[in-house]
Amino acid sequence: MSQSYNRGLIEDFSRWREFEAGMWAWIFHKFTGWVLIGYLFTHIAVLSTAIPASGAETAVLQAGNDVYTQTIVSLEGLLLVRVLEVGLLAVAVFHMLNGARLLLVDLGVGLESQDKSFYASLILTGAITVASVPTFIAGAF
Repeated sequence: MSQSYNRGLIEDFSRWREFEAGMWAWIFHKFTGWVLIGYLFTHIAVLSTAIPASGAETAVLQAGNDVYTQTIVSLEGLLLVRVLEVGLLAVAVFHMLNGARLLLVDLGVGLESQDKSFYASLILTGAITVASVPTFIAGAF
């Protein structure tokens, strides 16, 4: 006969309130990693459709009238794309800073202050992202 086990809080969806900084760092790092992978495949798919044919004339490419340049210019003109680029920057900066933090922790540096370094990476990510917003949004209007 099979036995039934009481799993306790495993299936309780309100457990996220009990997570500490290390668990949030792990969740955010996984999430940002998947977002970056998704962006990479989307980026390749969109830009590979815009690559000009190998027989395109040099004058057309230099004038900027090729399909690739027109695709980039049209995408950069959309406000939604600009906002998504700011989000991509935030994701990439956090993933990079948290990865550096994890590398230092794995090397034994800052083991006692993991929470503080996680919060510092979040604050630094926010500061870099907010500081770069004017640069990304400038050409959209």
